Amino acid sequence: PPSGVPRRRSPPSAMGRGLTLLLLPLALLAAPAQAEGGTAAEEVKIEVLHLPEACSPKSKKGDLLNAHYDGFLASDGSKFYCSRTQNDGHPKWFVLGVGQVIKGLDIAMMNMCPGEKRKVIIPPSLAYGQQGYAQAKIPPNATLIFEIELYAVNKGPRSVEAFNQIDKDSDKKLSELEISQYLKEEFARDGKKRHPSVHDEILADIFKKNDHDGDGFISAKEYNVYQHDEL
Repeated sequence: PPSGVPRRRSPPSAMGRGLTLLLLPLALLAAPAQAEGGTAAEEVKIEVLHLPEACSPKSKKGDLLNAHYDGFLASDGSKFYCSRTQNDGHPKWFVLGVGQVIKGLDIAMMNMCPGEKRKVIIPPSLAYGQQGYAQAKIPPNATLIFEIELYAVNKGPRSVEAFNQIDKDSDKKLSELEISQYLKEEFARDGKKRHPSVHDEILADIFKKNDHDGDGFISAKEYNVYQHDEL
C-alpha cells in the first residue's frame, strides 16, 4: 500500500461527477450485492474514534459521501479491503442508504460529519451473510470491522435539481434520449476513455432499474429514491 496520506478529491461542482453515481450500474461502482435476510437482534456497533468540533452537515440517506475505509475480518483481523490502494488512492464516492454498499455500511455512516472517524462492527446479516463474498475472500457468516474516515457530505444526485438538469423539455419525465444525452455529457466531463458499448449498457441498466411501469420513461416518482425507504 502507498505510504502517506493520499490526496483528497474535491467535491463535484454543480452536481458534477457525483451525478454519474445515480446512473452507473452497481458492478461498475464495484459495490457488492447486499446480503439477504438478517435478524433484528443483530445490529451495527459504532465507535467514534474522532469527532471534529464543527460537526456539520451530518450525513443522511441520499447524501453523496466521500470517504476512505479499510475492511477487516473480525475472526483474525486480516484486511480484505483498503480504499487507499484502489483508484489511485482517491476516496470513494457513493450515495448513502440506497444499497451501493452493504447495508451495514449504509447504517454505520448515518449521522456522520466531515472529518469524523469511526470504527464499526457489522454482523454477517448486514454484510455478506451465509454466502460470504469469495472475490474479496470473505468467508460465510463473517463479522466485519471497518475503519472509516469521512471527508465530504454533499447533496445527493436524486434531487429536484438533478432531475430538472436531465429533463431538458421540462415534461416531468426522463426519456431515453434525455438520459442518453446526459450520459454523453457526464462521460465527456470526466474524460475517461470508454468503449462505446458502455453507454448502451448503462442506458439499458438505468431503465431496467428505474422504469418500473415499463412505459419507456422515468417519471419523477420513479426517479426519486426517497419513495423507497428501505432503512
